[in-house]
Amino acid sequence: MQEIFTSLLGDQLGPFGPLILMGSLGAVLILFALPALLNKKRDPMDRLKEQAQNGNTANKQAKLRYEDKKGAKLEKYSAFLEPQNEEEYSAAQLKMIQAGYRGKNAVRMFHFAQFSMGLGALAFGLLFALLKSSQQEMTPKSLVLTVLLPACIGYMLPKYWVTRRVEARKEEITNGFPDALDLMLVCVEAGQSLDQAIIRVAKEIRSGFPALADEFEIVSYEIKAGKDKTIVLRDMAERCGVPDVASFVTVLIQSQQFGTSIADALRIYAAEMRDKRVMRAEEAANKLPTKMTLATMMLTVPPLLIILVGPSVYDIYIMLSEASF
Repeated sequence: MQEIFTSLLGDQLGPFGPLILMGSLGAVLILFALPALLNKKRDPMDRLKEQAQNGNTANKQAKLRYEDKKGAKLEKYSAFLEPQNEEEYSAAQLKMIQAGYRGKNAVRMFHFAQFSMGLGALAFGLLFALLKSSQQEMTPKSLVLTVLLPACIGYMLPKYWVTRRVEARKEEITNGFPDALDLMLVCVEAGQSLDQAIIRVAKEIRSGFPALADEFEIVSYEIKAGKDKTIVLRDMAERCGVPDVASFVTVLIQSQQFGTSIADALRIYAAEMRDKRVMRAEEAANKLPTKMTLATMMLTVPPLLIILVGPSVYDIYIMLSEASF
């Protein structure tokens, strides 16, 4: 019976027909089993807490107005889509904030994107392997690569996207920070307080550096809400993840603690930031010749060799062909 089953599959799908069939059945069983595993019953205590929180009509209207529908749909899968360890969850949330995703469901949506794109790419790899194996023979190594490689790429693609967003945002903050300091220094020297200067800087630099403007705006809102200024500034340094901003926060905190002039501290630090920006530009300019060396060799040396050596090679070929006759 097993030989008949194997021969039938071999005629339709090639020598790896049983393996492909078992992999497809396994993927289908996983897709059917996941909803049953994830759709767990709600805890009665959670239901009671929700009813207590939504006791009056005003709270219900506020919840309907501000509730994230996508996050609410994924709420029952939070145990599967979010890290259960507090440290891991805090690190993932900080990374999402540094990438510019400040929603409360950002971590959940990130893991859901990894999970869904990984499964989708795995299904695509299985279908592609089935089609390819029906047309030609495939080695086990190529079969495994065809199935698993798209799944790995789909799973890692959201992580790569978030990492690129974090780096781009840090670069934008680093480039716009010297200009923001100069503008803040002008506002402070004109008689405004540090809080008013932060608000004005956030408005003025939004067109050029929106990420940095968002950070200053968050600082102004938290200070208006009554949060301690030292904690607010340290939170800003942690959200940005840029060493220049962290040093600036340290300067402001020390200036506030020791009672020194904030304008003097801003003036000195703004001058250092301008010098640092010039040094970064010079460093990039010095790296440019090294980066252009390979391209110059690839685009210049081969045509030059063809021009110089080509006629000689052609003459030698003619002489050898005439000597052979």
